[in-house]
Amino acid sequence: MTDHTSPAKPSLTDAELAVHPTVFAGSALTDQVVMISGGAGGIGRAIAWLFARLGAHVVVVGRNRDKLDELVAEMASRGLKASAHTADIREPDAINALFDAVWAAQGRLDILVNSAGGQFPQPAIDYSVKGWNTVINTNLNGTWFMMQAAAQRWRDRKHPGSIVNIVVVTTHGLYGIAHSIAARSGVIGLSRAVAVEWAPLNIRVNCVAPGAIETEGWNVYTPQARAAYPRSNPMMRAGSPWDIAEASVFLAGPSGKFVTGETLTVDGGGQLWGETWTTGKPDYFGG
Repeated sequence: MTDHTSPAKPSLTDAELAVHPTVFAGSALTDQVVMISGGAGGIGRAIAWLFARLGAHVVVVGRNRDKLDELVAEMASRGLKASAHTADIREPDAINALFDAVWAAQGRLDILVNSAGGQFPQPAIDYSVKGWNTVINTNLNGTWFMMQAAAQRWRDRKHPGSIVNIVVVTTHGLYGIAHSIAARSGVIGLSRAVAVEWAPLNIRVNCVAPGAIETEGWNVYTPQARAAYPRSNPMMRAGSPWDIAEASVFLAGPSGKFVTGETLTVDGGGQLWGETWTTGKPDYFGG
């Protein structure tokens, strides 16, 4: 009998990502070119490994050249195809240069996964203008610049495309990161709108909404908040970045060929369960 209460392995090393079991066939994405923003991060890294293992050439994008180069070298040592590009997704000129460079080097782009982003836990009443703008510019504007740049090139080349945006669960109580909720809700709304506009161009747009997925990004939260996260869903455990990677492949690849404008929630049922306080639950609510 399966023990549904046993914790999933939350954080996976490169060595584990290289061999972790997957439901997908090893040739599922042969000859595809996939760009992954935030590709050196916890979730982005798992996505990059899975797409590469399925035969794709992965283009990992971020701002830390050392981390990107280390990942590409590790993949190359295992016979996988990958390349790295540094870019600030908040800068449209940098994004256009990035896409032009990838098309020049690879001759195509088939899939874009927007995994870059970030936020800091703080009561919304105390946000500074700079803090608010930083999160909105990265999580909403940066994602949009990437989406538009990809879509324009697919349109101009009459090339089909698929976009997957990694967001957050916005349909239940997730408190302390209101700036990110605002930005990610915007991404979900954008995705639904352009999924219709871009359908005539053979471009699909979907989102994956992770719940409590344990990565190094959890370190920005208090120990009390981190301890509560595994109990934020009825499965009573944290998920793995691999769960998000497989959801991304499902939506981006041939398995999702008739799916667009959707948000796939991967949270162990958390959106049906209750609330998550990233800054600690106030005593007023019985915290």
